[in-house]
Amino acid sequence: MTALEEYQRLEAAGLWRANAEAQRLDVIVSIGDATLVISDTRDRPLTHWSLAAVERANPGEFPAIYYPDGDPAEQLELAEDEAQMIEGIEKLRAAVGRHRPHPGRLRLVMFLASMAAAGAVAVFWLPEALRAHAVSVVPDVKREQIGDALMAQIQRVTGAPCAETSGVGALEKLSRRLPEKDGPTPINVMRGGVRDTIQLPGGRLLVNRALVEDYEEPDVLAGFIVAERMRAQIADPLDRLLLHSGVLDSVRLLTTGDLPEETLKAYAERLLTTPRAALDDDTLLRGFAAWSVRARPYAYAIDISGETTLGLIEADPFATEIPPPILSDADWLRLQGICGG
Repeated sequence: MTALEEYQRLEAAGLWRANAEAQRLDVIVSIGDATLVISDTRDRPLTHWSLAAVERANPGEFPAIYYPDGDPAEQLELAEDEAQMIEGIEKLRAAVGRHRPHPGRLRLVMFLASMAAAGAVAVFWLPEALRAHAVSVVPDVKREQIGDALMAQIQRVTGAPCAETSGVGALEKLSRRLPEKDGPTPINVMRGGVRDTIQLPGGRLLVNRALVEDYEEPDVLAGFIVAERMRAQIADPLDRLLLHSGVLDSVRLLTTGDLPEETLKAYAERLLTTPRAALDDDTLLRGFAAWSVRARPYAYAIDISGETTLGLIEADPFATEIPPPILSDADWLRLQGICGG
């Protein structure tokens, strides 16, 4: 058992602030894959800190105060009675320190990777900077390959996507109607395992069959797709993958262009079990306007009463005009049969 595996089931209560001016919040702290996960009391993640970048402001004193390297204004406090979590963090910090590459070697690796990808660039020290650099230089073709490899891992849980011949052509039309920012990308309807929608690196989008089969009009499905496209614009799917996998996989992607199968398998399981991040009304409305999709069908699908989605309903950009159809009636019927009943 590795040091990480030993402490991954630990949870502790703490106090967290986002910056020096922010109010401290009660949080739950847990250890994930190469990250310290800070969640609110409703188990919604607030932030992830790379274990390679966790620093302690007051060694040997209590409450123990931690912060992410480079940002001492953001702080996490753990009381003395959370000794097991404090011990775990300290052991993992020590383990990371022992395995951290020699600075001179890291500079050489980064220089060679940057030369291959985009020419000579500055040397990055922090894990966040490494991840950001990897996301910025990975070409679209490699993103699609990573997305396909991740899809293969997802299918081990969900099974193959629905592919009845009559519905495949309609699905391609839907992809052209609701493209990613650089053009149409594959959309797959999954029989199960996917909560609603998931977008993978490279733009492939997975949809639960219920969004196709349970509604009378394609506008609801289109609304969920628009929401997922907006999530991908806010947080790049490749960035989310690397945030989950950790700094060593960012380095590996930069130097070899690949990610380990174990990393993809673990992240696939996380994607299928973690609820999608909620989006505010302004973000969603920008998406509905950009893709010319009515907001009301989506709003009522989220809340049939409309009480919690009233902002979307009242500000629907197509409340008084009709946008281009998502699909023809015939294509929508074909798409609803893509899973074969």
